[in-house]
Parts: sequence; C-alpha cells; structure tokens
Amino acid sequence: MKIFGIGIDIINCERIKSSLKKNVNFKKRIYSKSEITACSKKLNNTNCFAKKYAAKEAFVKALGTGFSKNLNFNEIEISNNRNGKPVISISGKSLKATREILKKKFYNIHLTISDEKKYAVAQVIITL
Repeated sequence: MKIFGIGIDIINCERIKSSLKKNVNFKKRIYSKSEITACSKKLNNTNCFAKKYAAKEAFVKALGTGFSKNLNFNEIEISNNRNGKPVISISGKSLKATREILKKKFYNIHLTISDEKKYAVAQVIITL
C-alpha cells in the first residue's frame, strides 16, 4: 500500500452557519441531496454540514489539486457506513477527474472527522 496524499482541514462552524443563512445556493452547490437530508435531521445541523465541508476540503488537499480539475463539492459525498465510520463517495465528473489524477481506477480513501462546538476537522489519506 502506497500513500498518494494526505490532507487535513479545520473550519469554524460559525462560518458554515453564516454561509447557510446568507447564501441560498450554498447548500446545493456544496452538498449532495443525501447530505442535505442527513444533516437536516440532526439537532446540531451546523456541525454536521461543517464536518462534511472539512472532509471535502481534506480530500482535495490529499489529491493535491484543491477544487480544480473538474472536482465539484456536491459530487464528493460524505456519509457513514453501517458501523458509523465516515466514508467518501465520488460521482460524476469528479470521479473521472479523481481517477485521472490518481492514474488508477482503484484506490482507498481513509477519512476521519471530528468536531468540538466551534470547530470541525477532517483528515484524509489516499492510498494506492
């Protein structure tokens, strides 16, 4: 197993809260429909949205590209498996771009997410 890249991101949850209130299109541009549904059900939905945002940022940092090369926020989906472990699913143009960047069809994305009142943090390690 070879490490391709490591990415980490931390975000102030108030920044996400402000964006959610001020920008009507923010949710649609950043989050998938299932992410919006999942976070909307949470009591503290601001932290839920912030954790997903941090995970997406950490992922593109691990790729080494940032949000360029046809990578779209809402095509990078953060969810949890049945055991609660956070996972990243990629679709659309972002999946094609990811495969081109990694030069591989198969890879592993390791993700961890945490939050503490004011902040959300995520780390991603991509292995080939």
